[in-house]
Amino acid sequence: MTILFRFIMIFTLFVIPIAHASPWNDLSAEQLESQLKTKFVEGKYSSKGADSCLMCHKKDTKVMAIFSSTHGLLDSSKSPMAGLQCESCHGPLGKHNRGGKEPMISFGSESKLSSDSQNSICLGCHESDKGNGWHSSMHNLEQVTCVSCHEIHTSSDPALSLEGTNDLCSSCHLQEKADMNMRSSHPLKWGDMSCIDCHDPHGSNNEKSLNTTSINTTCYSCHADKRGPFLWEHAPVTEDCTSCHNPHGSVNDNLLKQRAPLLCQQCHMDDGHASRITNKPGIDAFGSGRSCLNCHSQIHGSNHPAGSNFSH
Repeated sequence: MTILFRFIMIFTLFVIPIAHASPWNDLSAEQLESQLKTKFVEGKYSSKGADSCLMCHKKDTKVMAIFSSTHGLLDSSKSPMAGLQCESCHGPLGKHNRGGKEPMISFGSESKLSSDSQNSICLGCHESDKGNGWHSSMHNLEQVTCVSCHEIHTSSDPALSLEGTNDLCSSCHLQEKADMNMRSSHPLKWGDMSCIDCHDPHGSNNEKSLNTTSINTTCYSCHADKRGPFLWEHAPVTEDCTSCHNPHGSVNDNLLKQRAPLLCQQCHMDDGHASRITNKPGIDAFGSGRSCLNCHSQIHGSNHPAGSNFSH
């Protein structure tokens, strides 16, 4: 054996990293799911539970973090770790620990399992509290997995914190992220409220996955002074708050979609208005100060006997 050949052998063994691919990496998604279903039917769970798994995985800090999470509690009957432990979510061990030749259920974007298959594991426990609206939700229809938002092997799931929720939602909903950073917006970026104050990310029977039955009811839960009833009601207000407002944010004051008078003139023509002409050419009452609101100050509605024009 020449010195050059021996050098190449040593370089190959100790310098070039060897990729340890799982034996089931070559399986198609259909083949993988078929094998996993067979393992579930056989039900060959480990008699030692998590101890069998930790023989190989205890050096992985992400794996060990499960014991600092809710899912890793040993003294809670609702925790997977108090039951089948790791196999509650990752499936029966079978012969997986004998050289890793049998597949286990894996989660995340790198998993070959479909979103439905991954989510079915979570819904096995959370069907009653989260699954009622999930199946018809936009997130489910778009094949979003539970682990796209939730972190299980951690003491603090970002999706369950105020700041973490807003960051997660805005990482996909980019238009809303842009809106909430505009000069007029709800205090989402300061962490004073979160997306789930209005929306249910797991789906609901209401439009836009709202927590309440309608857009207006959602708005009135904070803006009760706009609810009425008023003696003189402004029709757009009772129909839909978003006729005039962008709830996620706007460049205009009060989250308005357009500045007055442009917003008002979408419905109200200014022809013949008594206050249109002023002493100075090129200037009218619509363009000064608060524009239409100079006179029509109670635009959401008025209880004044003479308030049909929302001026009191």
